[in-house]
Amino acid sequence: MGHDRTYWEELWARTLREHADKVAQRAPNAHLIAEVAGLRPGRSLDAGCGHGAETLWLAAHGWNVTAVDFSASALAHARSTADALGPEIAERITWVEGDLGVWAPPRGYFDFVTCLYVHVAGSVDEMVRRLSSGVAPGGTLLMVGHRPIDPVTGSPTAAASQVQVSVESATGALEPSAWDLVVAEERPRAIAGTGVDAVIVARRRAT
Repeated sequence: MGHDRTYWEELWARTLREHADKVAQRAPNAHLIAEVAGLRPGRSLDAGCGHGAETLWLAAHGWNVTAVDFSASALAHARSTADALGPEIAERITWVEGDLGVWAPPRGYFDFVTCLYVHVAGSVDEMVRRLSSGVAPGGTLLMVGHRPIDPVTGSPTAAASQVQVSVESATGALEPSAWDLVVAEERPRAIAGTGVDAVIVARRRAT
């Protein structure tokens, strides 16, 4: 099955139509919450924001967020949720309909860039380099990918038909002289039998 723009738009439209209550209750990503805890709020990029759980959490904790996704349905849902939370949160968010296969952030602009579970249509290395270029000196990059095979059972996971970030692909794309790796490891997912997440946290050196 191809995972092109039409596929994801139809998936989001159907999910939001049939399961809007469950989507609204979905908690923001635990890896993101853990990594942001020690950071001072500033400018952040949520690349592949989906229905906006992480974007809304960041905005509620004082971040100004640029939220990018190519699903108009997901963005519309996220925007309406933000509006319902009030202007203090909604005004901190800039929603961008963009394809992460080609979309590039302003260079060195963001204090925090996150990209969670994004299916990469092209080269993972190229996407990592492109998105990481948006991290300001001293800023933090968080990338998480759901690995296609569960190493414990050897069974395919929900990401089996996708290409997502791995520890090797992400770390290989970051210039060692420019980045300090904080985390680069596979972590078991919270739900047993669903495999592992590749978690990469890197800080761009200030000089």
